[in-house]
Amino acid sequence: MKHQIKHRFTNAVLFECDIPEGVESGIAMRHALEKAVASRAYLSRADLTGANLTGANLTGANLSGANLTGAYLTDADLTGAYLSRAYLSRADLTGANLSRADLTGANLTDADLTGAYLTGAYLTGANLTDADLTGADLSRADLSRADLTGANLSRADLTGANLSRADLTGANLYGAKLKNGEVLVGRRPVFMVGPIGSRCAYFVAYITNQGLRFDAGCQRQITRERFEERLAENHGDNIHAKEYRAALALIDAHAEIWTPAPNEEGSAA
Repeated sequence: MKHQIKHRFTNAVLFECDIPEGVESGIAMRHALEKAVASRAYLSRADLTGANLTGANLTGANLSGANLTGAYLTDADLTGAYLSRAYLSRADLTGANLSRADLTGANLTDADLTGAYLTGAYLTGANLTDADLTGADLSRADLSRADLTGANLSRADLTGANLSRADLTGANLYGAKLKNGEVLVGRRPVFMVGPIGSRCAYFVAYITNQGLRFDAGCQRQITRERFEERLAENHGDNIHAKEYRAALALIDAHAEIWTPAPNEEGSAA
């Protein structure tokens, strides 16, 4: 039995292979896609709408611009996959391994990424509106400029993640973890000021159960003590130091308002 993978716009055949007898029609696409990836076939803009790819080995696959809307990718291995501009709206990625995957500009609206491994993933500018990232591993992931409006990031691992300019409107960050085991607390635990400083970048503050943590330049989730040491070393009393100290005053006011009292909802356990 032949199975084809086609271009989402032109309907041109990108890959064709024989599927062994006895393979259920529902998982024929998974077999074909695994063979295509193994043979390094060019699969950019492939039409994989609603495909059952549960447990598929798609390591290093080039699926840029592919349509994976509503696809089932539960426990799939997408380590190092290139998914830039791919459409993954409503896709089920529960438990999927997306470590080091490039998801730049991908559409993950309403995607189920519960417990997914996104360590070091490139999610710059990705649309994660209303995505479920509960318990996902986003350590060292680049979420800069990502749209996380309404996303559920509760208990997600954000160790070393880059959230600069991410839209967190309505996002649930309760219990998300930072690099030293600190846990985000309160209803507005992430606060950004910028562009600011010598790099004209965003200064990000986190309200945690261990106090404030900061992203500044290439420094991620550092303590206030470490930030002020670096500030003195690099800027002394110059204009950038004055700007950062003014920002700190604003951050302190935000933290005073939004840090929950002990035993209050949203406080540390």
